[in-house]
Amino acid sequence: MSLAPPFNEETARTKVKKAQDLWNTCNPEAIAKAYTPDTIWRNRGWFFNGTEEITKFLAWKWEKEDNYKLRKELFAFTDNKIAVQFWYEYQDRHDEMKWKRCYGLEDWTFAEDGRMRKRQMSGNDLEISEDERWFKDGVDVNEVDISEKHW
Repeated sequence: MSLAPPFNEETARTKVKKAQDLWNTCNPEAIAKAYTPDTIWRNRGWFFNGTEEITKFLAWKWEKEDNYKLRKELFAFTDNKIAVQFWYEYQDRHDEMKWKRCYGLEDWTFAEDGRMRKRQMSGNDLEISEDERWFKDGVDVNEVDISEKHW
């Protein structure tokens, strides 16, 4: 199965889960390989160009965010674009190791070879208690009931 555009529902869903799994490695160098060398990013209020800047940003991100676990779900797709909803939890090393959950949306545009050439991310962090965590150790992030009752 090709994970390059044009996407259909099956390939778009698979692409989203492959991205989820890759990001859950917290390996900046491996993740950067999924993007074109001239990729452009907006991550909240930060803007990046190219895989070198992305690698540096991701290294900084995971110096700050400990015990990171992410879930992504397909929101919409077209021939070469995918939109996702995501949720991730982490302990903030810069804020007394408090647990936080980020909720957000991403807009992806892909090159013909299947690598991402544009990523726009909007997300909001909320502090959560240990009891409010969804993605505890041993839990499959894909099996957590993500529904309005949790908000």
